[in-house]
Amino acid sequence: MHTLVLGATTNPGRIAFQAIHRLVAKEYPVSAVGIREGEVAGIPLQQGTPPLEEVHTVTLYLNPKRQEPYYDYILGLKPQRIIFNPGTENIELMEMAKTKGIEVEIACTLVMLATEEYTK
Repeated sequence: MHTLVLGATTNPGRIAFQAIHRLVAKEYPVSAVGIREGEVAGIPLQQGTPPLEEVHTVTLYLNPKRQEPYYDYILGLKPQRIIFNPGTENIELMEMAKTKGIEVEIACTLVMLATEEYTK
């Protein structure tokens, strides 16, 4: 279940940082896109809209305004689901995803991982 963490950061105080660590610990393939270069849990942070293959889940850590430039990118990856973590809820993107048959979840990736709900 290849996961893209969109809004990745090297700041250990941020939830996106913790999500990358937990995904890696559970041995999920992870890609990370942020605004700065760096590395988290051995995963390089990429910038922009890098080409990625077979992304199952996009987990968002960007507020709705910052998501707008990524709409085409996210939808073009054709993920099976998008997780809108707390503070990232975006009706416009949710509707766009649903029309393309992409599952939308308003949830916390960290909680989903802790409760084994991530793979269900």
